[in-house]
Amino acid sequence: MQQAVSNPAAPAGYNVWRGTLAGASASLIGIGLARFAYTPLLPAIIGAHWFPASTAAYLGAANLGGYLAGALLAGAMVRVAKPATVLRAMMLLATLAFVACAAPVSFLWFFVWRLASGLSGGALMVLAAPTILAHVPAARRGFASGGIFTGIGLGIAASGTIVPILLHQGLTATWLGLATVSLLLTVVAWNGWPEHAAPVHADPHSRFEKAPAYPRAGLRALYVEYGLNAVGLVPHMLFLVDFVARGLGRGVEAGAEFWVLYGIGAIVGPLAAGHLADRAGFGPALRVAFLVQAAAVAIPAAGLFGSAGLMVSALVVGAFTPGIVPLALGRVNELLAHHPSAVKPAWSRATTSFAVMQALAAYGLSFVFSSSGGNYRMLYVIGAGALVLALAVELFSARRAK
Repeated sequence: MQQAVSNPAAPAGYNVWRGTLAGASASLIGIGLARFAYTPLLPAIIGAHWFPASTAAYLGAANLGGYLAGALLAGAMVRVAKPATVLRAMMLLATLAFVACAAPVSFLWFFVWRLASGLSGGALMVLAAPTILAHVPAARRGFASGGIFTGIGLGIAASGTIVPILLHQGLTATWLGLATVSLLLTVVAWNGWPEHAAPVHADPHSRFEKAPAYPRAGLRALYVEYGLNAVGLVPHMLFLVDFVARGLGRGVEAGAEFWVLYGIGAIVGPLAAGHLADRAGFGPALRVAFLVQAAAVAIPAAGLFGSAGLMVSALVVGAFTPGIVPLALGRVNELLAHHPSAVKPAWSRATTSFAVMQALAAYGLSFVFSSSGGNYRMLYVIGAGALVLALAVELFSARRAK
């Protein structure tokens, strides 16, 4: 049976490539810069006595809290205004937050604006890609979503390269530099958003056939898998540099080199994942992703293959940090091919699951690390176990669906 609802071609007058560039700009601002640029800024903020170490850590958590709020509120935002209007507003909000953080007015001031930057990132993550992909032919959605989420990888790479260069000019100049980049990307994306919803094409034969049931079980399984994947990523995201520098005794410079490898992987990951999905389908691509990530996270847990193994681990996990996003979104689109109006709410729930589990894992693994006397390998064992569990849930769900 043919799909009852599909988008076989982009609407006349809409430039898909320009839309993909707009989506990439949004993910670069909302996640790549608003979240990941804070990591290399944190030591400088403490060193410049803007805030003490304990307080500065809470400012990092404020962005994660705002991200969760943005993911939850995105649906309400587009009920009030058009998606294109909301997306532009969120990019401007992120830009304004960079400007506001250029001076340490007070802890409350900084906290509110870090929260606002997170809120913009959560809303952009939920809304940008579905808004664009509704106008992209189904056969090209993997590549397009990969292009959109490449912005996250570029932001991770920038956090280890551009931000340290800007810091030579001082903290205020660095925040204003990030604001300038954000404003330029907002201008680039401004006219790239579709102003109207994509047309819905009905299958002429569908009126004689019963519409497929809403795939609640498959979606619930995906929410669980996506959340578990977030847990699996946290050990590398939070502890990789420290593990190399202190855990292995190689020093801060060596730790920074592994973070650059992580960033390189993050740049190529979304496009590679999207290409795999276009060829194999999003379901099989997700299974491959869970398996490969579990193996990569297990390498530092087992201490295998020395430096070469750790390099591969950093590259692979870096690739899937943003690379898992287009796979999960593509799977949502696959499951809801006959229910396109449900894609954005479902993607909002998936993003919320990821955000909640990522935040819980960050605090939980920090507790495990401190209570175990600094046992790095235990963190990676937990991460690998979460990814194996995600694969098991996906295999069970696929078998049940058959």
